[in-house]
Formats: sequence, C-alpha cells, structure tokens
Amino acid sequence: MNDAAPTSETLRAALSGLLDGLPPRQAAGAVERLIANYRGNTPTDAPVLRDRADVVAYAAYRMPATFEAVRSALEAFADAAPGWVPGSHVDVGGGTGAATWAVAATWDGARPVTVLDWAEPALALGREIAEADPALRDARWQRARIGTELALDPADLVTVSYVLGELTDADRAAVVTAAADAAQAVVVVEPGTPDGYARVIEARDRLIAAGFHVAAPCPHSAACPIVPGTDWCHFSARVSRSSLHRQVKGGSLAYEDEKFSYVAAARFPVAPAPSRIVRRPRIRKGQVLLDLCEPTEELRRRTVTKRHGAPYKRARDAAWGDPWPPR
Repeated sequence: MNDAAPTSETLRAALSGLLDGLPPRQAAGAVERLIANYRGNTPTDAPVLRDRADVVAYAAYRMPATFEAVRSALEAFADAAPGWVPGSHVDVGGGTGAATWAVAATWDGARPVTVLDWAEPALALGREIAEADPALRDARWQRARIGTELALDPADLVTVSYVLGELTDADRAAVVTAAADAAQAVVVVEPGTPDGYARVIEARDRLIAAGFHVAAPCPHSAACPIVPGTDWCHFSARVSRSSLHRQVKGGSLAYEDEKFSYVAAARFPVAPAPSRIVRRPRIRKGQVLLDLCEPTEELRRRTVTKRHGAPYKRARDAAWGDPWPPR
C-alpha cells in the first residue's frame, strides 16, 4: 500500500495557485451555488460545472475533501484485498480527478487511467493538475455523458464518487450496472447524508446482484441491518481547511470532517473486516463503547474494559470506520 501523505501534499500544492486572479467573492459565490447543486437533486441535462471559474473554485474547495473520503474508502478496500493492485482504473464522473489521486495514494506505481466526465472545463483542469504527479500525467481525460448511454471498457477498478446524486433513477442504475459489467472491483462514494447512504445501498444491492462480494465497509454481503429511515451508515475523513474553506464557512478551525458513505466490492474473493466500527468510539473511565456492524448481520454495542487488557488499549486507539478487532 502506498503512503498517502506525499500524494496529498502534491495535490494541495497543485491546487494552491488555482485561485490566483479569481476574485474571492466570485470564488465563494461559485462554491456556495455548487454545494447547493451537489447536495440537492440536479437534472442530467447540463453539467453542474459550467466554466473554468466554477471548476477552479470548486476544485480548490472540494477536491481535498473528495480525495480524503475516496482514499479512506480505498484503504478499507485494500485492507480487505491485500496483495491486489489495480492494473487499470476508470473514474466515472471524475471531474477534476480527485479519485484518480486517491488511487495513486493507495497503490504504488503507474497504471492506465481514464477519467470520464461531461464537463469539459473540469476535465481540462483535471488534466492540468495531474501534471504535478508523474503517475497521472498519461491519464486520458474523456468527455462522456454519465447516464444510460455510458459504455465502459474493461478495467480492474472503477470508481464512482460524488456523482450518483446528480443522476436520475434510470441513469443511476445504468451507471452502476455499467461499472459492474466492466470492472473487477467497484468503489462507490457519496456524501454521508441519509440520501447519500440510500444511493450507496442501492448501488450495493445492484453490485451484489451482479455477483460482487462486499469488501468494505460491511463485514458481510447480506442485507444492511439498518432499518430504512431510522439511521444511516456513514464515516468521517479529516480534511485540512484552505483559506477558501474558512471564507465560505466562516470557520476558524484548521480542519473539518468530511462525512461520506461508501461501498467497495469485488468479483474476486475478499476478506472483509471481522466487524466495523460505525460510530465514534466513546471513551469512559476504564471502558470504551464500540458500536459495531457485525458479521451476524446486526448492529451491536460492545463494551471493552480495562480488565480485557490489550483489547482495551486497542479500543482506546480505535477510530470511527476502523475494523474491529484491528488487523
């Protein structure tokens, strides 16, 4: 597995100069409008990212968060498939290519990469940013309609991140089906909202029906034990805030937590986590409370106390989203 830190730093350096010459108010206004579109229901008759100003503002604001969320999902997948390295990657609806950077941060080496998106300004900027990473300089940036007409060449890995929410029901189903038909492994990432989780579950069901095995986050490929409408499965990735983050959100902290939902699945055998921590561990005096998704297809709270010895020390260090017990 690769060390993500250098890739993350390279990406941030590549993004740092993008806002030069773009008035701060224009950048902030573009970000606020685009956030509303991405979090809502956007029809598929026009790209959300319309021009370079849109793309620059949104890339500078959102690309680090998308990178961290996708990288977290990929790391969980890599943990369930040790020794497997994708020989090729297709990023569906990849925009400026955050998922391609996340793949490069997860697995060493260069590989054929194709980024598909229907917003030409996003593809152009993604191509420009990718020049900063030797592993991505030869990537293909191809304009394509992301919907029922999508046709994918065979690939080891297909990622579909933060795009399903922009699609109609029919387009969403077609995209996941196309990914399943083309890939040996599929990773879908969506915002960590109830709607985002619902889209992930829909994709999960479709992948399982296509013969895939769930690698992460679930410890099984059976039905999700969460009762619809009562809760949703999501995780968190920490993101360093840029000056644009602080301007748009008015926050003073140097970081924020990106909430995301995901599913990673493969056609080949995988070794999912024994259990998955699905909420932040709660540390009490002499004990740690862990909310777990279990291989028995149920959610359960486990209490780990000092008398458990080594497991207690591991529980104190455990994080939301980690496998339990640690591998």
